[in-house]
Amino acid sequence: MRVLGVDPGLTRCGVGVVEGVAGRPLTMVGVGVVRTPVDAELGQRLVAIEQGIEQWLDEHRPEVVAVERVFSQHNVRTVMGTAQASAVAMLCAARRGLPVALHTPSEVKAAVTGSGRAEKAQVGAMVTRLLRLDAPPKPADAADALALAICHIWRAPAQNRLQQAVALHAANSTKGRTA
Repeated sequence: MRVLGVDPGLTRCGVGVVEGVAGRPLTMVGVGVVRTPVDAELGQRLVAIEQGIEQWLDEHRPEVVAVERVFSQHNVRTVMGTAQASAVAMLCAARRGLPVALHTPSEVKAAVTGSGRAEKAQVGAMVTRLLRLDAPPKPADAADALALAICHIWRAPAQNRLQQAVALHAANSTKGRTA
């Protein structure tokens, strides 16, 4: 499975592609950051993020896009910018018919480090170890994007089994009502 992880942000949008399957060593395919100028108009910044993500999709051809789920913070401006960048990533994936998976920061941290309260440095260190890199990807947004992709690769098989079980249960429940 090849996953594009996106750590959304208006100034720095982390992107990272990881390939592999759960239970096997994973491979980093690419990592980087889509940057936009702080002084640019919002619409221009969103277009720049879209163009950057489209380039990553064209170059790396992921099967899935994993995006950090936006959570409420105290700074509404930060949340809005993050949500807007997140929507751009989801739109780019949907335009291509790619599935989008959303993972909360604590889910990603727990999957990669074992603790949902891990610090950024711990996430970077584990990403470095798991992908057998020489050094943690910089900036932290890039490491977070790789962590999102790793989280999705590891969690997708269990999530798929759960969705299948729920669908089967729902199908069996409706059969019983019509009989």
